[in-house]
Amino acid sequence: MKKLFFATIASTLLISSAFAANPEYLIQIKDHKFSPEKLEIKAGSDFVLVIENLDKTLEEFESDDLKKEKLVRAGKKISIPVAALKAGEYKFYGDFHQKTAQGKIIVK
Repeated sequence: MKKLFFATIASTLLISSAFAANPEYLIQIKDHKFSPEKLEIKAGSDFVLVIENLDKTLEEFESDDLKKEKLVRAGKKISIPVAALKAGEYKFYGDFHQKTAQGKIIVK
């Protein structure tokens, strides 16, 4: 039983350290717009999107291309792990303010 416990702890630490090693990219929401609107990322590397909502209203980060969607409460940050992407453009938007909250990740 002890061996199983320690094996579980060890694998959790390995996964956590691998996740922590991935680069983070900050995207802020202000006045129902994303900043930056364009984000360039190197192909073939896992990364983490950190979405910070500076507005006083709820927003939903959504990307059909990335198959990601997550609520971002007013004044809060969220982290979205993303597996390595192939070169190309990946659009994202704010579901509650689609006319103004638009952006894309350019993978090179």
